[in-house]
This record gives sequence, C-alpha cells and structure tokens, in this order.
Amino acid sequence: MSLTSEDVEHVATLARLGLSAEEKERLRDQLTSILGHIGVLNRLDTEDISPTAQVNALMNVMRADDVGPSLSRDEALANAPSARAGFFEVRAVLGGVSEGEPA
Repeated sequence: MSLTSEDVEHVATLARLGLSAEEKERLRDQLTSILGHIGVLNRLDTEDISPTAQVNALMNVMRADDVGPSLSRDEALANAPSARAGFFEVRAVLGGVSEGEPA
C-alpha cells in the first residue's frame, strides 16, 4: 500500500503536527514502508495458533485492601501551600482562572 501526500497531511493534521514538504515526503516513504511490513505480517497463516492476550504465565499479585490508620484532614493539609474549606487549593490546570486569582 502506497500512501499519498494527502494521507500524510491528514495524519499530520490529526496529530496536530506542522510538517515541511521535505518532512511530509520523508514520512510518506517511511509510513509506506511500515505499512508494507505490516502487510507481510497480515499474510501469515495463523489459523492453527490460538489467540493470546498474555504471552507469559504471570498473574497479577494483589494485596488485600485492608483499612488502616491514616492522616486526619488537618494533618493532611498541614503542609499544603494553600488550602480552602478543607481541600487542597491549586491553580487552574486547563487554562481557567481559579477563584480569587486575577484574570
């Protein structure tokens, strides 16, 4: 399967990548090569091979979820740089303005 420049531009747009013409051409060649290798793998006969979700026999080792002693709210907030109404107070992460913070 050979990719077109439009295919590369579409993928770059989805990934929000700005690419020069040279980069687009180089990536077109590289992605076409990768898809060619995947095509070879798709031609393999896997009819007699059972599906595997895990290739080794390891299993998750989980500890018991036992309730134990923990810090009180006041102890947890004692070293917080900023707390309000019993909660940690942090600046807005996604570009919003926190209450009491200048816009």
